[in-house]
Amino acid sequence: MLISQILDDAETIRVVARNGGGKTRVINGARSVYSLAMEAARTGIGLEALIERKGYGETVDLDAAYKRGRLVSPINHPDPAHLHLTGTGLTHLGSAATRDSMHKKLSEGGEEELTDSMKMFRMGLEGGKPAKGQVGVQPEWFYKGNGTMAVAPGAPLMSPAFAQDGGEEPEIAGIYVIGDDGAPFRVGFTLSNEFSDHVTERVNYLFLAHSKLRNASFGPEILIGDLP
Repeated sequence: MLISQILDDAETIRVVARNGGGKTRVINGARSVYSLAMEAARTGIGLEALIERKGYGETVDLDAAYKRGRLVSPINHPDPAHLHLTGTGLTHLGSAATRDSMHKKLSEGGEEELTDSMKMFRMGLEGGKPAKGQVGVQPEWFYKGNGTMAVAPGAPLMSPAFAQDGGEEPEIAGIYVIGDDGAPFRVGFTLSNEFSDHVTERVNYLFLAHSKLRNASFGPEILIGDLP
């Protein structure tokens, strides 16, 4: 099941869903994807089962909504400061090698020592996919901003005046809410455009955090359940 959010003619968010290539329909009584996810987390009902229980209303043409600029981010928070855009770095060899070259060190004997970036990358290779019931290695983490930095699908990505570059990065984003009991609840997955300043990032590996403080876009649809 794929869910998304659109604005109707009264500027009210409507939550819509479709299954595969089927029709897109409004979910009855759904104020937002966030409220749906919180209800699912609170009641213990799966999100897809909750949506089926609520039922569907009229059909919606998503392509027409996109052309009219009526798509919004597939999840938002009533207070944008409580929505966090974050990511993990060093998840592929090219990124690790670039970072590694920035702070190569030689031992007293003239031999290369393993840098912190490469140590972290290798830790991920060795312990990033733990067995069931075990705790895995924590990934490197970066912060992109709060909900004010999220851009609706199809809307322009803005780059600050001091930026040296604006580069698009296609990613798969995991969407989570924090339940009333403090436990994370996974809504699903969506495509995203991470958008970073790659020139600033290459100045120094410590500038990675600076290069990530940019707009990002994700959606327009969230896939409920596991990735294919």
